[in-house]
Amino acid sequence: MVFPVVGGDGKPTGYDIDNSVRLSGGAELTFTPGQDGTKTTWTISCWAKKCENAGERQVIFGAQGGSDYLRWTDDESLNFHIADASATRNYNSVPKFKDPSAWYHIVAIWNTTDGTNANRMQLYVNGVLVTPDSQPTISQNAVSTHMNDSSQVHHIGGEVNPANDFHFEGHLAEFYFIDGTAKEPTDFGETNDNGVWIPKKYDGSYGTNGFFLEFQQTGTSANSSGIGADTSGNDHHFAVANLASTDITTDTPTNNFATLIPALNTALSEGNTKVVTTRQSNWDGVHSSIGVTSGKWYFEVKASLSDDSFRIGAGVAGDPETFPKIFNGLGDNGDPMNTFSNTYPFYGKGVWLDHWYDQNYDDSSTASTQSSGDILQFALDMDNYKLWVGVNGQFKDNSNNNVSYSDVASGNSPTVTIASAAYTGKTFFPGILIRDDQDADDNVAEINFGNPSFSISSGNTDGLYGNFEYAVPSGYYALCTKRLAEYG
Repeated sequence: MVFPVVGGDGKPTGYDIDNSVRLSGGAELTFTPGQDGTKTTWTISCWAKKCENAGERQVIFGAQGGSDYLRWTDDESLNFHIADASATRNYNSVPKFKDPSAWYHIVAIWNTTDGTNANRMQLYVNGVLVTPDSQPTISQNAVSTHMNDSSQVHHIGGEVNPANDFHFEGHLAEFYFIDGTAKEPTDFGETNDNGVWIPKKYDGSYGTNGFFLEFQQTGTSANSSGIGADTSGNDHHFAVANLASTDITTDTPTNNFATLIPALNTALSEGNTKVVTTRQSNWDGVHSSIGVTSGKWYFEVKASLSDDSFRIGAGVAGDPETFPKIFNGLGDNGDPMNTFSNTYPFYGKGVWLDHWYDQNYDDSSTASTQSSGDILQFALDMDNYKLWVGVNGQFKDNSNNNVSYSDVASGNSPTVTIASAAYTGKTFFPGILIRDDQDADDNVAEINFGNPSFSISSGNTDGLYGNFEYAVPSGYYALCTKRLAEYG
């Protein structure tokens, strides 16, 4: 049993999406068509997993002129916005799409050749036609001013009107542009036996300026080996900016990996896997989008510290009803640390530039030296309520003695035993507590559930899934929907 699992049920679909691109920090992909396409008819289809909104208008896809785009708005509705020769046509969704852990399938259709006005501009999410706040009136055969125009740079994830827009923050997968044809959502997806909208293979044509980005390559050039490689056969390869090989991940609509949930006083980036605190001298925290009550799970946390006033605690905490409140600074005296130590369990280890701290954050008499850039390891056994904590490939027991991988696999010498009967059967969430007593934004923690934002030198998996710096103990798995369907 798991809580919650969002954006996929882990069931086999017969069609898997292998990769996504993670956009953060001004990253984008760009392409300028070599000729005008069909400006009365075209279709956009993509899967998107969005980070926290922060009151920003984040562009998914648009043309440089500033009037033609598909974006998330500052109130987390979706906005399909196209200018023709007569006016600007605005299709703004009534529903809000706020879940930072879910994959959404978005299809935007511009087809002014249709004889019915309501069919000329449409927006679908997960196969369902989205209700607009006002249906735009569009003249038959009206042409898009900037989209599909050879004079305009087309951006995926980038600002098309810098005065009003921001770069997209999150993951994108299976990005299609179909030139000259109005496609249906069912050309790209279908409903499975459990009523979940899932992707399927597209087998149609692409048209003159059409493209298909699968994000299977890791190069930074605009060619078939690049992140923006077009695999439609048209070779409309995209240039990339602020992207690296680490931005290609296996977090996809068919295997959704855990990420961090936005919380007060913290700023998330890199697909909600990287966190900094935004205030000083207080403990703040973030927790996983997936909580677990059973199974064995592995994850890593990297701390990058610039001063000795920064402290990070990583581990797991229990009680699904109170946990999010604690991590939003709503514990005793507004300090989640007081709440953890007084009422609710937090099991794990902390690092303060050069010291271990035990699960209660008292200075340990058996402290060992830690350094900035070290990677903390966590092996969580929710079947037997045990947790092992390691650093840089070496697990430790609660006296800081070395523990072998075989002992972790066999259940021997845990760092912490989750012994409280009050929490047996409860859901536990991996999470990070973070505090900086000097500067609020120069120390960071990065969590790796198998989709790391930091460079991995070894590339270990759990046997099938994930990308970890250190070997995963036998019988432990990455926190993703495919593994949850098997072992959760």
